[in-house]
Amino acid sequence: MKSELKEVSPTQKELKIEIDADAVKKVYATVSQKYAKGANVPGFGKGYAPLDVVRMRYKEEIKSDVLQQVLPANVSEAILEHKLQPLTEPHLHIDNVEEVKVNGSEPISLHVHVEVMPELALPKYEGIEVTRTVRPIDDSEIDDLIWNRLKEYAALIPVEDGASELGNTVIADLEGKFDDDPDGEPIKAEDLEVVLGGDNIEPAFTDNLVGVKPDEEKDFSVAYPAEFSSSALAGRTVHYRAKIKSVGRTELPEANDEWAQSLDEGYDSIADLRKKLRADLEIYAGSEGDARVRNETVAKLIEENPFEVPATLIENQARNLLNNFAMDLQQRGVDLNQVQGDFISMAFEQMKSQAEHDVRGAMLLEKIAEAEKVEVSDAEVEEEIAKLAEHYRATPEQIRESLNNQGGEGTIQNNLRTRKSIEALVAKAKITEGEWKDPAAEPEAVEEPKKETKAKAKATEPKAAKEPKKKTAKPKA
Repeated sequence: MKSELKEVSPTQKELKIEIDADAVKKVYATVSQKYAKGANVPGFGKGYAPLDVVRMRYKEEIKSDVLQQVLPANVSEAILEHKLQPLTEPHLHIDNVEEVKVNGSEPISLHVHVEVMPELALPKYEGIEVTRTVRPIDDSEIDDLIWNRLKEYAALIPVEDGASELGNTVIADLEGKFDDDPDGEPIKAEDLEVVLGGDNIEPAFTDNLVGVKPDEEKDFSVAYPAEFSSSALAGRTVHYRAKIKSVGRTELPEANDEWAQSLDEGYDSIADLRKKLRADLEIYAGSEGDARVRNETVAKLIEENPFEVPATLIENQARNLLNNFAMDLQQRGVDLNQVQGDFISMAFEQMKSQAEHDVRGAMLLEKIAEAEKVEVSDAEVEEEIAKLAEHYRATPEQIRESLNNQGGEGTIQNNLRTRKSIEALVAKAKITEGEWKDPAAEPEAVEEPKKETKAKAKATEPKAAKEPKKKTAKPKA
């Protein structure tokens, strides 16, 4: 066998291979004998037909078998000879494949296209200039947090006299029948809380439940729009019967020193609460600023160190992003069977740009990790697993079991290695403090914080920002 390597591009190599005629002839003889032993040819007993007759009768089958035996072995040998490491299956091409002869009368020539990782030089990563900005905290943000906290301690006071009004909470048992399937399984919901006029409440519920009183029954119909979030209700009309159990009005405590002290969290006064909320928000804003620095530094690293990225890696990452997108849609209640194929194709094409950015960043950061001798110890992996267990309120064993289903603890190790590489990159960047610019007025070119950034931000999120979940009047079939 003779082979010659041609450099098509940093990620594309072409092998020109010529397989010796003698080698082809040996395989041709072996395959022919195999067919001859089991051949049923009219006029001859099984296995007794002349070899030339068998070769004529099973010409295409023999040719196919010979090529299947000869080509892979010689292609693998050529790849090893030239020390190539293909990222995917090599693509073989035989000129005039219909005319190629496998009887050993002449050699077989073919071209093999191989995709490989490019040989990256150490990127220029020292002294990248980045401006750090931190969002200032407005008093209105603290007001919003206190308002949300007040709602956590809100009391529902029964309305004894009079009918329900906007803003009241109606608690009812609900039963609904579909207009197009009245005898089908009804929709049922017990103790459903309907905040009249609430953001998450279907307007039809508010319209029909304003003016009701306890122990009253109310019949009404809701025509759901075709684009409604629940596929079971979208485009359908449901006839509801609501049995009103109670009507209440929400009464919030007064935001004063006494209330702040009652939280039993060490606040001396409402002023002290505001001070500590501001401190929490400033920590959060600082984390956001640090995240932007990391993202912008990586973005500039990618911009200043261009290279060709293997198409296979981009395709794989785009599929990962698409799968994550699909899972997110499912969690939001979207029926993926109802999503049009054109939308999926468009989403996939749009994700290729982000996928290329991700792959470029990962490859460059790996080179930095090598240069900076970044290592991740077993103790660091254990510490990260413990943090994940605390965050998800699980045991370390449960986290490990989950990791084993996603590639093992190597995933944690790779994430920590990437994180340390970014830290090394930022440590050698030239960072200056700048004035904050509202993204609403001038959109940022930097991307959203990645998982590692979001996790850090989550850890510093003020407790008061969380609002208790409520049942909503969006019953499902």
